[in-house]
Order: sequence, then C-alpha cells, then structure tokens
Amino acid sequence: MEKKLSFSEILKKYTMVIVLVLVVIMFTANTKGVMLLPQNVNNLVAQNAYVFILATGMLFCILTGGNIDLSVGSVVCFVAAVGGKMMVLNNMNPYLTMLVMLITGIAIGAWQGFWIAYVRIPPFIVTLAGMLAFRGLSNVVLQGQTLAPMPDSYLALFNNYIPDPFGKEGFNVTCFVVGIIVCVVYVLLVLKNRADRAKKGYSVEAFGGAAIKMVLICAVILAFMFRLAQYKGIPNSLVWVVVIIAIYTYIASKTTTGRYFYAVGGNEKATKLSGINTNKVYFLAYLNMGLLAAIAGMVTMARLNSANPQAGTNFEMDAIGSCFIGGASAYGGTGTVPGVIIGALLMGVLNLGMSIMGIDQNIQKVVKGLVLLAAVIFDVVSKRKSFIVK
Repeated sequence: MEKKLSFSEILKKYTMVIVLVLVVIMFTANTKGVMLLPQNVNNLVAQNAYVFILATGMLFCILTGGNIDLSVGSVVCFVAAVGGKMMVLNNMNPYLTMLVMLITGIAIGAWQGFWIAYVRIPPFIVTLAGMLAFRGLSNVVLQGQTLAPMPDSYLALFNNYIPDPFGKEGFNVTCFVVGIIVCVVYVLLVLKNRADRAKKGYSVEAFGGAAIKMVLICAVILAFMFRLAQYKGIPNSLVWVVVIIAIYTYIASKTTTGRYFYAVGGNEKATKLSGINTNKVYFLAYLNMGLLAAIAGMVTMARLNSANPQAGTNFEMDAIGSCFIGGASAYGGTGTVPGVIIGALLMGVLNLGMSIMGIDQNIQKVVKGLVLLAAVIFDVVSKRKSFIVK
C-alpha cells in the first residue's frame, strides 16, 4: 500500500536537507563559485572526517536518553599523544601503534561506560571529568611538546588517494566510476527494500516521491564524485568515513542491538521490564564512543602530521552539534546515522564557507551556536505540536 506524504510532512522530514542545499547555494554565490572548486570539495572531506566519525558514535549515546560525551575531544588528543610518542620517540611499528591506540580508546570507553551504566553516575559528570583528565594526561605524555613528523607508512593509510589505473590526466576515472556504482547499488537497495515492505503488507512511500528522492541523491553523489575526480580522486579518509557510516547504519537499522538503543531512549523502564539489559546498552554506547574516538584520533594525527597538546579542542561540540542538527532528539530515542551525516555536512559546509569568506572565528562560533539552537528548538516545538494533535 502506497502512502502519500503531505507537503508539510515532506518539509518536516527533509528540513535539514533543504537547509543544507540552501546554505551551499548561498556560500557558492557569495564566494563566486570558489566554494565548489574541486580542491575545496576535497578539503570538506579531509578537514571534517573526524566530525563524521565522532558524530556517528555520539548518536548512540544520545539515543539512550539525550546523553552526551564531553570527553571525546580530549580522548582524541590523548590517543594521538600515545600514538605519537610510540612512533616518533620510540620508532615503533605503525600498525602495532594503531592497535595500541584502538585498545586505549576502548579502555577509556569501558572506564567511562562502567561508571555511567553500572554505578549510574550521570554521563555529563563522568565525561566532564574525562574531558579534564584526558586533556591533562595528554600534556603529561607529550610534556607540552608537539611530536612530528609521523612515519610515511602511517600517513599513507589516511592521507593518500585511491590509485587510478586508467591514469587520465586531470580527471580520476576510477573516482567517477565508483560514484556510478554507488548510485546503482543505492537504487537497487531502495527498490529491494520497497518490494520487501510491500510484500509484507507494510505501507511504502508513493513511487513518484521515492523516484524523485533517488534521482536527487544520485545527482548529488555523481556531482560530488565528479568534483573529487577533477582533483586527485577518492581520499583514503573518505573510505574510512564511508566504511564506518555503512557499518553503523546497518547496526542502527537492521540489528536487534541497534533497536535496543532506541528502546532505552524511548522508555527505559518499559525496556527494562521487557527483559533487555539496559545497563549493557549504556555501557556499549560509551565503549563504542571510545573506539570511534580512537579512530578519529588516528585520522586527526595523520591530517596534522603531528601529535600536539591542543589537538581535539572543541571536537565534542562539533559532534554533538551534528547529531542535534541532523535530527537526533534532545530527549533520546530518535535519530538516524544518515541524518547525523547531513548534520555533519552542514557543520562542515558552514566551517568551510565562512573560512573562504574570511569571516572572523568568533562570528563563526556565533553562527554555529545559533544553528544548533535553532535545530533543537525545531525538534522540541515539533514534538510538542504532535503531542497536542494526539
């Protein structure tokens, strides 16, 4: 059975997508096209890879009831400090170092998750303590110094580009072909999911609306890959981001564990009475956050080609902002990984666009703060209206 959405429902569902498009158009016009130059499109990915990674993890914390992790920026710095000391000062193998960095992130996530899940200390307090403690430990490890440069074999994992066997001058054919393949796979998955839902008797979106959405998304993907192809092709950092997004999208939407996060955020008492171990859900959320903070630390250290005491500053704000802008509810139980990616893209576009225009850093913070506040107000007001209607 096809379900037709009203104009107001469509507007509400795709509000942030529309805002993202309008912001891109505004910056493109104000920068006379500089915003969409191939190198700047590449920079959008390279400079904001950490936001996509951290925001994906932050979503699962927020789903459990609007909880956040204030420590991720400091954890990124600490993990990078550990990795930098091992590789630069002790000349240790980069792959062994990466394993130690991952274990360090997981251990931090487990430490904070234990106090939050099993002792029931508020996440705000635990992660605020972590923000201070791990920033301090980073300075202890680095002794206030910047360690650089990183080994070439390590940098190659994050800063290089996917090679193009076709080797066409000025245009990476492999990059554009990958874009076409992604579009084909996306369309097939949408059609398969639609057919499966119809077969089970569930309501599905009207085909006209679904077709328009598929065309628009494919057009955006192809335009994005075309721009990347005009520069150097697909950066390795984009591959890391896409793999993480794909894994966590699947976990959130297709697994039982993923649904537990939504259930806990929706009604923890009812979830507990249904036999679900809610303590374990909280623990997994922060354990996972530690893991992704470690990966973000690796990406950040490679981009900076150094480990320094100031790395990761305000990263938690970007991650939290991306989640709420992308549709995650301040009360928990609502939010999707694709929505968070839209929010992270909007944050990245704002950062890049305002930097190109030469807007003062302080004004940039004001703009991002107002955008975040507007997104949360929209969420709260829309929920209040729907409650009144019911």
